[in-house]
Amino acid sequence: MVQNRDVPATEFSRNFARYREEAIAEKIIRVTSHGRVIGAYLSASEAAHYELLKRRERQSLVVGDLPNDVVAAIETVEYGAEPK
Repeated sequence: MVQNRDVPATEFSRNFARYREEAIAEKIIRVTSHGRVIGAYLSASEAAHYELLKRRERQSLVVGDLPNDVVAAIETVEYGAEPK
């Protein structure tokens, strides 16, 4: 599971270089203002994952046209388990 770290906006802007490096390890730095999340800084791997999910969001599949490896992955999935 990805760990999120909340950082106040003023702290984030003053110490951007530090949080840029921390995002590599922590994956996501959530920026807050007055206790509310106003944005986030993602590591490169999390940004790539986000973009992949956004592309798949618009993708529609026909069950009969699914490749065998996708069918096999669906058949072996466990509810609540992290993807590999």
